[in-house]
Amino acid sequence: MSKIELLHRTPPLPTIRVQTTGDGSAHWLYMHADASRGIRPCCRFEMLEEMWAYMSAITLPPQQQAPGRLRHFVLASDAQAYNLGGDLELFMRLIREGNRDQLLAYARRCVEGVHHVHTGFGGDMHTVALIQGDALGGGLEMALACHTIVAEEGVGMGLPEVLFGLFPGMGAYSFLCNRVSPRQAEKMILGGDIYSSEEMYRLGIVDVLVPRGEGERAVQDLIRQHQRAAHAHRAMNAVRQIGRPVTLEELMGITEVWVDTALSLSDKGLRPMERIVRPQHRRAEASAA
Repeated sequence: MSKIELLHRTPPLPTIRVQTTGDGSAHWLYMHADASRGIRPCCRFEMLEEMWAYMSAITLPPQQQAPGRLRHFVLASDAQAYNLGGDLELFMRLIREGNRDQLLAYARRCVEGVHHVHTGFGGDMHTVALIQGDALGGGLEMALACHTIVAEEGVGMGLPEVLFGLFPGMGAYSFLCNRVSPRQAEKMILGGDIYSSEEMYRLGIVDVLVPRGEGERAVQDLIRQHQRAAHAHRAMNAVRQIGRPVTLEELMGITEVWVDTALSLSDKGLRPMERIVRPQHRRAEASAA
């Protein structure tokens, strides 16, 4: 029995929902399957572990990859928001404890996952972010790691970490520099502004912009188009790693800077995080209701 067959025979994972086409050519992962219980749609460690377990299960070693066969991985969300970023409550606790080991373990786990998405699961997967709700901080970083970003109109996207003295430390700079100039990437990171999906499309960060409610259909159309030129799209995975590589070592080095910066925050510096978490809780509870 394969790993993916075994995974589908286990009880449903509480934080994610997954769908696989019958021929195994497309895998859809919806984050925040527990949003109906009023849980904040952020990068909680439990969800990350379930995501990475599923991603590991659908990764094929090179000797099992069919030559010229292109698969797709779609990262979407069951919540009204795509993903609101890192688990700020966890960050505050670990920073106040001075717990560098656990904070670094969380950050490294995030980096391992986004790097795996960025490299196409070993080369035979085209990765797609389907953004139908706000994508902020670490949530936007996960989308930026994907090869293609499909977004619906009227969605907010941004990197607000500077508001509490931090920067997005799980790949935003590296991935943005593959889409816009380094100057523009720094402007977005240091400005902390929230952009509309329309603005992100004009900047060249969003690849496909569609009206509300049409995101899933647009992704399905995209998958069909890619399958008509599967060899070329799969070859592009290899070309990206040669021409514009974002290495795991690069991401790990950046996230260590993020951890050390986070641990330097004073209790006063953590108060903006608290002010952000409260409305996130209210928003999640209202959505569930």
